Amino acid sequence: MNTHQSDPANRARLRWRARRGLLENDLILTRFLDAHEETMTDEEVDALTRLLDLADNPLMDLLLGRAEPEGEVDLPHVRALVARLRQA
Repeated sequence: MNTHQSDPANRARLRWRARRGLLENDLILTRFLDAHEETMTDEEVDALTRLLDLADNPLMDLLLGRAEPEGEVDLPHVRALVARLRQA
């Protein structure tokens, strides 16, 4: 099985998906990936992938602390990544 870190195509795909329509999201996600992409675990990549499935406004609310993860993204590893992203 290819992990995120061992597959350059997966890494490029994740970075491309992190490009968002809302500038605030784009800045937070790009800054985080610039600092942490090479050391992210597969669990963190899964959490980020789940967050990237959200629309821009709900994602921004999570990143800025105006909302907490709920529904399909209310998982411990997603909550942990949201906490890290809020510090980025």
